[in-house]
Amino acid sequence: MSELSFEQMLEDSVKTIRNGEIVQGTVIDVKEDEIILNIGYKADGIITKNEYSNDSSLVLTDAVKVGDTMEAKVLKVNDGEGQVILTYKRLAAEKGNKRLEAAFESQEVLKAPVTQVLDGGLCVNVEEARVFIPASLVSDTYEKDLSKYADQEIEFVITEFNPRRRRIIGNRKQLLLAEKAEKQKELMERINVGDVVTGVVKNVTDFGAFIDLGGADGLLHISEMSWGRVENPKKVFNVGDEVKVMIKEINGDKIALSMKFPEENPWLTAAEKFAVGNVVTGKVARMTDFGAFVELAPGIDALLHVSQISREHVAKPSDVLSIGQEIEAKVVDFNGEDKKISLSMKALEAPAQAEEDTEA
Repeated sequence: MSELSFEQMLEDSVKTIRNGEIVQGTVIDVKEDEIILNIGYKADGIITKNEYSNDSSLVLTDAVKVGDTMEAKVLKVNDGEGQVILTYKRLAAEKGNKRLEAAFESQEVLKAPVTQVLDGGLCVNVEEARVFIPASLVSDTYEKDLSKYADQEIEFVITEFNPRRRRIIGNRKQLLLAEKAEKQKELMERINVGDVVTGVVKNVTDFGAFIDLGGADGLLHISEMSWGRVENPKKVFNVGDEVKVMIKEINGDKIALSMKFPEENPWLTAAEKFAVGNVVTGKVARMTDFGAFVELAPGIDALLHVSQISREHVAKPSDVLSIGQEIEAKVVDFNGEDKKISLSMKALEAPAQAEEDTEA
């Protein structure tokens, strides 16, 4: 035995280590459930799989190789068999906590993979330190199912740091709201009333559709969806549809939209199509006691007064007409300025009784 190796052995034999001490060692063997390190002590150091990582699916022989150097913390100097029990994950977590504390104080944006999806939120690991993101702080909108975040890398900030109580809270919602506010500001500076923009349908209700304009949502009211009549927005739009809309009004952070583009206004050509004397066809759209409104074209309704339905007496329109019925009538009045058209079915009827009286 050489003099150097003897001196080394002597040094190792008198070297002392204590619980909680940080030691450095070289991996001399890796088994399925433990790592063995030479830590320059009379006994080797042992890191069990549970003390290496919280990831139960981890394969130690893939993660660690013989010859690797590692830092670990002493848990027990003598486990009863002369071995030193070490922990790698707790030391890493302590370092991670220091990292998180610095990030908490500076409000640094962190990025880490989601390691666990719980009913109440998400768990992420930053250098083996666990951060919990409550469901209410995962997104800027309510999300019932968080499973889509499994194994995803997400960004967040630390908004609460209390490692003694094992309470380190992450917040993703804060970043999303800040990003949304910035995009909204940029959008508001860019758009003007009358602009035609492209958006994506975000939500559809009975009264309209909310359109994502890329920074803010605009409301497309049911009355502004078409020059014609829209009975149910849900039959016209689906979430995810890309649509072209016009900025109708901007009031603070509220944006009103329209799809009634001026160049498509049916009244632009109505004077020629529905001139007085023209015979037209249309569908009965709605009825009142005094008459029926007939749709001649999308966005153009004309009044068929009850007195103009027939030469015979008609008490009320519903006695002889029905919704959706197609009728033929003559235009007897056209007022383009007030957008009013009057029709007469009676004008197309032959005055049969008058002819009989003449023949008699």
